[in-house]
Amino acid sequence: MAHILRGGSLVAGPEFDVVIRGGAVVDGNGSPIKEADVAILGDRIVGVGEIEGSGHREINATGRIVTPGFVDIHTHLDAQLAWDPIGSSSCWHGVTSVVMGNCGVTFAPVRTEDISALAEIMESVEDIPREAILEGLPWDWRTYGEYLDFLDGLPKGLNVGGMVGHVAVRWNVMGQDSLDEEPASAEQIEAMCTLVDEAMESGALGFSTSRTLLHRTPDGRPIPGTFADDDELFAFAEVLGRHGRGVFESAPRFEKAGPDWAGLRHEIRTLGEITRRSGRPSTFGLVYNAVRPEMSDVALAEVASQNSSGAALRPQTTCRPIGVVLGIQHRTPWARAGATWKSMQHLDLKERLELIRDPESRQRLIEEANNPEEIHGGGSVMIDLSRLYLLDAKNPDYRVGPEGSLEAKAARAGMTPVELFLEETDRSEGTVMLSLPILNQDYEAIETMLRDDSIVMGLADAGAHVGQIMDSSQPTYFLSHWVRDTGFFSLEEGVRRITSDTADLFGLVDRGRIAEGAYADINVIDFDNLALNGPEYVHDFPGGAGRYVQRGVGYDATIVNGQVFMEHGEHTGALAGVTLRSTD
Repeated sequence: MAHILRGGSLVAGPEFDVVIRGGAVVDGNGSPIKEADVAILGDRIVGVGEIEGSGHREINATGRIVTPGFVDIHTHLDAQLAWDPIGSSSCWHGVTSVVMGNCGVTFAPVRTEDISALAEIMESVEDIPREAILEGLPWDWRTYGEYLDFLDGLPKGLNVGGMVGHVAVRWNVMGQDSLDEEPASAEQIEAMCTLVDEAMESGALGFSTSRTLLHRTPDGRPIPGTFADDDELFAFAEVLGRHGRGVFESAPRFEKAGPDWAGLRHEIRTLGEITRRSGRPSTFGLVYNAVRPEMSDVALAEVASQNSSGAALRPQTTCRPIGVVLGIQHRTPWARAGATWKSMQHLDLKERLELIRDPESRQRLIEEANNPEEIHGGGSVMIDLSRLYLLDAKNPDYRVGPEGSLEAKAARAGMTPVELFLEETDRSEGTVMLSLPILNQDYEAIETMLRDDSIVMGLADAGAHVGQIMDSSQPTYFLSHWVRDTGFFSLEEGVRRITSDTADLFGLVDRGRIAEGAYADINVIDFDNLALNGPEYVHDFPGGAGRYVQRGVGYDATIVNGQVFMEHGEHTGALAGVTLRSTD
């Protein structure tokens, strides 16, 4: 106990830095909820129960739940953290630890002459502006270990770790040849393994690769590693095995490739063999696709088969549709419908609202949208309007179904879809958005995946596709929808899914749980009022580049390494985040 000299006498001072009083503690392990105090000293939890000593800071958690900080294992904050130390939007949703370097795209290792190429590939794959990457990062590292040293010195509110990516490793060794479909030579594989070995020795959390044909370079070619043969992947697995740590992460290529999904099955079997050879787990993205509705079920069955044969596969999914965000703030479905719509791209939000509120220009917008081929030489509407859904700025509804689409709501109101969109945009001062679900479009399919014990929560993609999607709010939606509103998960299990389960997969020791000795990464949450705000488009990237953000409601406090980081949605100024290394 500390002592303070007052009036010539020693009196007892606060024993702890922070004490959280009277909350319902959800420990992250799945144990029953219990009312308890939580005491913090330095960066650690030192007591859970009835705490008699006082804290320099006391937080009243009566009527609140107290959870571990959430651990987001699929982010692309690799660039953003250099100019946004709080890691928004993740910071507004209880996230305290993130894993970067997913999908094979990372900034290290890198040769000086390859810096621009890696920035361009990151832009092409993850929609993070190239100029922001080049302007916002110092690029004063060459090895992955030096990159982790850079992260050490970076002021940050979140705990941050990363995997070493196949793109950077392959480009470093093979240059332009890394894009070829020809297999790498034995000498090239050995050189790549040397780079991966250095990264793992320095503390990388694993190795990531991309196999999907959707990830392409700016000139349209599949990115390095897409066509790497099994022997190359097995060689990287052996590096992880020698170190005895790390995760093998993949953006997989799930091709049908013949009867009975032969291509998909080969992909999963290869990942299964990687885990058997390395003794390390593998995680990869898995979502429902309405175009190929049986794909996710086939994949889960193959995962079960592999895991029953000694594999350690943890497919990751997200808990709501992955959707492109559209709206008056950025781009609309009618952007090419006619001259009036096209003129919007040069206007700010105030001017866009003035345009739709003027009766004459509003009528032109409606005519151009309803008759795109006839008015002013306009082009076709960008997307199928029957697949659009309105997202309110307060507590947006992400449930999908034909009765809730923009088209269906417009028909019930006796309007065309564009008329309803313009009316809602006017009413909401431009805050209403549209969502175009492109994956996980079926909630029954999401339920099937969430029920599967192999599934791990992921794919929130924080920091990526910044002008297209906004999914980093996943923890808030997961807890409010799948736990509180539907009861699909108990609170204990729901919290476990986004704390200890994700932390343990990546070997983040003493993270993701509330227990004596664990790191003090903690949320104090008004669970009854936990909610989302709608997506918002802002221009706060280097050079004024834009992106979508989304805030959460109901987080009284988020604590990182013992310091109150966020309070009621606002940054306190604390930046206590650390670099997460696999050697820790």
